[in-house]
Amino acid sequence: MVNDVYNGIRQIKKEALEESVPIMQDETIDFITNYISSKNIKTILEIGTATGYSSIMMALSNPKVRVVTIEKDQERYKKALKNVKKMDLEDRITLIFNDALEVNLDNKFDLIIIDAAKSKNLDFFSRFERNLEVNGSIITDNLSFHGYVEKDLSLIPSRNIRGLVKKIRAYITFLKENTKYKTKFYDIGDGISVTERRI
Repeated sequence: MVNDVYNGIRQIKKEALEESVPIMQDETIDFITNYISSKNIKTILEIGTATGYSSIMMALSNPKVRVVTIEKDQERYKKALKNVKKMDLEDRITLIFNDALEVNLDNKFDLIIIDAAKSKNLDFFSRFERNLEVNGSIITDNLSFHGYVEKDLSLIPSRNIRGLVKKIRAYITFLKENTKYKTKFYDIGDGISVTERRI
């Protein structure tokens, strides 16, 4: 059974890498699964499913964990459905095919993961903070964006990447200056933040 799970995860990861689908780095998913255990997290909302790798890893971290995950790319959503079924986690992972900014949820979650379009981090945060449990957390991935966020903008040749970096920097500033929340930043993987309400 353990070997089946390990082989299944390895295959999902291998296929994602072969198809150039961005999935969480090992350091990041290790941090998050440890965080889930240490905080006794049971309910998770993930914005950005890709092919389901991170949802599956989070669900496997604790048999009581339930994940709702949103993906707007149809091919990735279909692949994620297959992967979740292959890992026999259909009862614990709910997949939603839609643009996250058009999804309305009434549920409350212990943890919200923002790992979708980096230019929309602030929009995702603003839309879903009402779904956060009082003692819940919001984790945002890719805040370094392959090291570009720390670079001098004049050294970034691509106009699109410069625009994206500006938006990520604005989001980081928003987190730092937000009086309702406290945020810690970690140089893990591609850079992540952990945001909790000030109580």
